[in-house]
Amino acid sequence: MSKTICLALTGASGMPYGLRLLECLLAASCKVQLLYSQASQVVARQEMNFELPSRPSEAKAALLARYPAVDSEKLAVFGREEWFAPVASGSNPPDAMVVCPCSMGTLAAIAQGLADNLIERAADVILKEGRKLVLVPRETPFSAIHLENMLRLARAGAIILPPSPGFYHHPQSVQDIVDFVVARVLDQIGVPHTLMQRWGEN
Repeated sequence: MSKTICLALTGASGMPYGLRLLECLLAASCKVQLLYSQASQVVARQEMNFELPSRPSEAKAALLARYPAVDSEKLAVFGREEWFAPVASGSNPPDAMVVCPCSMGTLAAIAQGLADNLIERAADVILKEGRKLVLVPRETPFSAIHLENMLRLARAGAIILPPSPGFYHHPQSVQDIVDFVVARVLDQIGVPHTLMQRWGEN
C-alpha cells in the first residue's frame, strides 16, 4: 500500500530539495498532498526559474507538466486556507509530513503550536497524532531563537534535518548534493529510493 505524504514548501532557500523530493515521492507512487506558501512562489522563481501559480489547480497543472511521467491522481495541491483538506484533521492524517524547505517563521509557528494557515495546522495535526514530521530548515547560520525552536520541536517528536550533505560519496555535481539530502529525507519517512549507495555497499 502506497504511503500518503504531506509536503509543504515554504519561503526559505532550498527549493531544489523540495522539488526533487516531490519528484521522488511521486516516482515512488506515494500519494502527495502538497501545500505551499506565497513566499515559496518567490523562492521557486528565484532558485529554480519555476513559476508556481497561486491557484492550487494551476499549480498542480504546472507540476504535472514539469513531471509528465507521474500519475496525476497521486498529486493533490491545496491552498493555504483550505480548511477542509484532509491534512487539516486528525481524523485523516497523512503517514508523514515534510516541510522542505522550512523557513524559520514556519518553524517558529509550528514550535509554538500556531495553526493560522494550512501548513501550520497540518504540522500541528501530525505532532498530535504521533506521525513523523520532518523539517528541513533553510541555510545557516541559526540564532539562539532558531535553535531553541528546533530543540522544542525535537522534544515534541519532530525530526530536524538540516540540508548538510556528506562528501564521502564523492559528489560530482550540485544534483548529487541535492540527492544526498533528499535521500536522507526519504529514509526518515520510509520511502525506498536509489538516489545513492548506502554506506558499506559496493
